[in-house]
Amino acid sequence: MYTLEDLKAIMEKLRSENGCPWDRVQTHESMKKYLVEECAEVLEAIDNQDTMNLCEELGDVLYQIMIHSEIEKEKGNFTVDDVIDGICQKMVRRHPKVFGGSELPEGLEGTELWEEIKRREREK
Repeated sequence: MYTLEDLKAIMEKLRSENGCPWDRVQTHESMKKYLVEECAEVLEAIDNQDTMNLCEELGDVLYQIMIHSEIEKEKGNFTVDDVIDGICQKMVRRHPKVFGGSELPEGLEGTELWEEIKRREREK
């Protein structure tokens, strides 16, 4: 079974000089329509309760995340590891009842708590 490390190596190879001519020339702008299409296909699979297709379509969305991250890695801006770190930090920060951490606003639950934490993040 392939791993995230394998996927990172595959993306790097696809975008390399000896990789895929199509993947190599893609930009954020050229990939926008595919991201929208793939997200729509995920929604369709969910609506159809088609778990086999959902798995495939989620992979296609993951490809989108990987190619956009690889483009930014090539520019020296960030990597997919930074994307993963960022979302992990956000999920931990925004779920203090699960992971602990910062003081909790009194009496807030669920969406209200999430929104209050987001508001506080923007203030910083």
